[in-house]
Amino acid sequence: MPVATSNNLTPASGTRDFLAAEVRQRHAAFATIRDVFDRYGFEPLETPAFERLEVLTGKYGEEGDKLIFKILRRGMHEASGEADLALRYDLTVPLTRVVGAYGSRLPNPYKRYAIAPVWRADRPGRGRFREFYQCDLDVVGSGSPLADAETVSALSDALAALGVPDFRFLVNSRNALHGLLEGYEVPSAISGRVLTALDKLDKLTPDDVTAELRAVGLDEGTAKSIIADLTAEDAQDRIRHRLIATDVGRAGMAEIDQLLHLVSGQIARISFTPSLVRGLDYYTGVIYEVTAPGMPGSIASGGRYDGLVAKLGGPDLPACGGSLGIERILPLIEAEDADATGVDVAVTVIDDQTAADLFALVSGLRAARMRVAFYLGSSGKLSRQMKWANDQRAKFCLIYGQAERSAGEVTVRDMATGDQVRVPDGQIVSYLTERCGR
Repeated sequence: MPVATSNNLTPASGTRDFLAAEVRQRHAAFATIRDVFDRYGFEPLETPAFERLEVLTGKYGEEGDKLIFKILRRGMHEASGEADLALRYDLTVPLTRVVGAYGSRLPNPYKRYAIAPVWRADRPGRGRFREFYQCDLDVVGSGSPLADAETVSALSDALAALGVPDFRFLVNSRNALHGLLEGYEVPSAISGRVLTALDKLDKLTPDDVTAELRAVGLDEGTAKSIIADLTAEDAQDRIRHRLIATDVGRAGMAEIDQLLHLVSGQIARISFTPSLVRGLDYYTGVIYEVTAPGMPGSIASGGRYDGLVAKLGGPDLPACGGSLGIERILPLIEAEDADATGVDVAVTVIDDQTAADLFALVSGLRAARMRVAFYLGSSGKLSRQMKWANDQRAKFCLIYGQAERSAGEVTVRDMATGDQVRVPDGQIVSYLTERCGR
């Protein structure tokens, strides 16, 4: 088929089409992730692609709220230009809505996972899309550090099962960050904006982040001191020393050390990272991101977000969770040659008179769970159809003309060797089932 070049035929910026090989790779990755999450006892959940706007806004901070894809009112309200719905920004806020709505019908604690697309009105870039899949798992109703450890361990096992090389967990705590700001005597009125600026340390230069801190109202001396400590080679020691001076700082370090202790026997590459912020406003405790060589930014992230269910009108429950960035992970792993996955049997059509017999034969093959492709082209030339069968990567090709019909047989061609045999049509299903390992 010719490749289209019209702009009207290309997907919208920040979205993609997935052809067969990519779809197979993605489905295989999702199946691997589901298997790990199932083994940890997490239950699947599906929610609508869009939510009421008020459900989403105010949960992600100023930067996040700007990236919500809003849906304008419809019908008689369309002319107002106002929005009342929005495409989901993540899978966490919809989860908390579900917990608030169905709490009495759910296990306590509730362990759930979800694999689904989300949408963000972001500027597309390498590894950054406007429509992408998230693979989330969460524990709602448990304040135990074991819940955080379970989530981190499941994410680690999923990354290992996917074959992601040399990934590393970076761990911090929102309490530690608040303790850090308290230790530097950062005014509470600008603390949120200061954390937003610090969250950019992995993307901007220290000087640029210092300038942003100055822009939000932090004095120059304090801004430079914070950046110097967070980017120093001995940053962990410097920040630990700062944190022990405040109650909230000590509580934050205790959370971090407890998580590191619990998972130390399973995850080798995990460490306290003082510069990690995680920009979303709803985090309240331990936070973490996962990085891997060759990929900018994080490939997984998560943390504790106690109180978010209550913000949506539900009960005040502790909660924690994490998410795999599958769009960034897939380029890191060596996928099996999905293009090489073909059909078991390709069926040629020599003339119209044999088509009905072939349809009945193909039905029997498919009932035996064989992958069968029927020639639907217009060429009656066997050579052209054999080329088609080769393009289908078929293991075997069936030829059924008048000669075969008269003899009550089917010619079976082994596409790998070129060998051909005649098989009685009543035995064709068992013959091919055995050879295809079905």
